[in-house]
Amino acid sequence: CIVGLGYVGLPLSLAFSKKKIKVIGYDSSLKRINELNNSKDINGEFSSKEISSSKNIVFTNNSLNIIDANIYIITVPTPINKAKNPNLKPLLKASKIVGKNLSVNDIVIYESTVYPGCTEEECIPILELNSGMTFNKDFFCGYSPERINPGDKIRKLKDIVKVTSGSNNETALKIDNLYKKIIEAGTYLAPSIKVAEASKIIENVQR
Repeated sequence: CIVGLGYVGLPLSLAFSKKKIKVIGYDSSLKRINELNNSKDINGEFSSKEISSSKNIVFTNNSLNIIDANIYIITVPTPINKAKNPNLKPLLKASKIVGKNLSVNDIVIYESTVYPGCTEEECIPILELNSGMTFNKDFFCGYSPERINPGDKIRKLKDIVKVTSGSNNETALKIDNLYKKIIEAGTYLAPSIKVAEASKIIENVQR
């Protein structure tokens, strides 16, 4: 399940579907879902043919429809507020929605831009609270920062090395192998979630 179907979530959804992986694309915006169900991408990144030819995706704005997934990838935006502090509301809301749908042994992967420690300190407690389960015992997490360069027609999702990480060694390898299915440029397995989070901040500063 891809949570958030913007300029990060939609490319991921299409990429996984091309590898014959069943994808549930979830977005809270009914307008966005209706557009995608009509094969329209208002961001202009994909043609109608590219969307309509992806047969392994179901687009929905009903959170009840995502319960059958066993991997959740959260790609919602993380804007800043007037005080230039991170606005985590979309991220925490998405964590709550996913938490309510978690089953034992599910994996939750965050791609949103966050500060080091955010996944483990802010998001995972919400997953635990809403699932009634214990992190790293009943469910597992990872962080793999999105590195898409919007508008770049040359280097797309598959052409940019993907940084991956997981909450334990087994989960980290599962997540790394998952992304290897769609990233032709390869992956880089970071030693921890916090290191992967830090790499995203450094990259954004450089950009």
